[in-house]
Amino acid sequence: MDEYFLLLALIGFTAFSMAWMPAISKVTGISYSIIYLVAGVLFYKFFPDVLPTPDVHVYPVQSVRIAELIVIISLMGTGIKLNRAFSFRSWQTPLRLISIAMLLSIGLAALFGYTLLGLSLASALLLGAALAPTDPVLASDVQVGPPKERIESETKFSLTSEAGLNDGMAFPFTWLAIIVAQIANGTSSGNPVLSWAGYYFLYKIILGLAIGYAFGRIVGYLVFNLTERYASIKTRDGFLAISLTLIVYGVTELVHGYGFIAVFVSSITLRHFDKQHDYHDNMHSFVDQTERLLVAVVLILFGGALVSGILEPLTWGMAFFAIIFVFIIRPVAAICSLYGTKMHIKERLAISFFGIRGIGSIFYLAFAFGEANFEGKDELWAIVAFTILLSIIIHGLTATPVMKHLENGARE
Repeated sequence: MDEYFLLLALIGFTAFSMAWMPAISKVTGISYSIIYLVAGVLFYKFFPDVLPTPDVHVYPVQSVRIAELIVIISLMGTGIKLNRAFSFRSWQTPLRLISIAMLLSIGLAALFGYTLLGLSLASALLLGAALAPTDPVLASDVQVGPPKERIESETKFSLTSEAGLNDGMAFPFTWLAIIVAQIANGTSSGNPVLSWAGYYFLYKIILGLAIGYAFGRIVGYLVFNLTERYASIKTRDGFLAISLTLIVYGVTELVHGYGFIAVFVSSITLRHFDKQHDYHDNMHSFVDQTERLLVAVVLILFGGALVSGILEPLTWGMAFFAIIFVFIIRPVAAICSLYGTKMHIKERLAISFFGIRGIGSIFYLAFAFGEANFEGKDELWAIVAFTILLSIIIHGLTATPVMKHLENGARE
């Protein structure tokens, strides 16, 4: 019973402290991701028998579901705070990043995994797919602010919109790795090429886009038109955004579309149904608070996983690959994708460098392991965990000063 009360106290302290973490991060220039990661390491170092076991091998389904929940909530919050209406011209930077940069990142990561690390083809593809998407969860330090700010730098807009878009667009390549693994295991059926291109790429993406847009329009009409006309049913409850997140994701996944894409599209559509309405601030505030609470818990669990053995299979070659990915593969791929744009070189360098890895990578890896048998699971977990750790530390220490430098330069 004493252990139960201690656990309650630790959870309460974690939630309580999060109320001040954004302000502390702004003053110190250190991302709160680092603070909670260190807290997780210390908690599990001194109270290993009190806290839940942070082992993805023991709780594979729970790992998928927790990561999944945080990502979709983050995607909703990401879409609500984007002021810029979608068009191919105004969104050309994130569209370049989720096409050229992401494909290059997947290809190069898979190539290095296959040749340098000796992974099987399926495992190498999965490594590339899992590491390709930038993370909307841990990237708050480089993203645009809440809707009421109404101001977006090109750098922050690009990183925010990229994080919203590519979490869904990485899914077809995760499925490609799963299909290759099934072929290697002799468990595939039908024509794998047609199955991937027709179903896992076209059908699921189109369905995600359509359902997300439809729900965004319907809820936008309900909230901004119908309830404004009939004051008796008017609402300003922020949790509506979380409700919409769960509905859209659940419905889309039930009909086998990509729920990540649908949630982000619904949030963008809802935001721009009546872009200037103050209700967006209420919804974003509730989503942001919910997301930060969940992120704090997951970061503590991730810190616990680091001291509980997830990095044991890590070799020098794997660590070298993670360093190459964070400092070379992602930046070079992004720089190539932004060639020919009119952005200042400092903005292009910042966008290229801040390809933050996090919860999305954990989700894709855990999801794929539940769908097919991959060789070297422990090694893949070690590589991805070390890459996330490297990203949290490097990007967490540099995000605030770099963003301030860009803002000061823009004002001069």
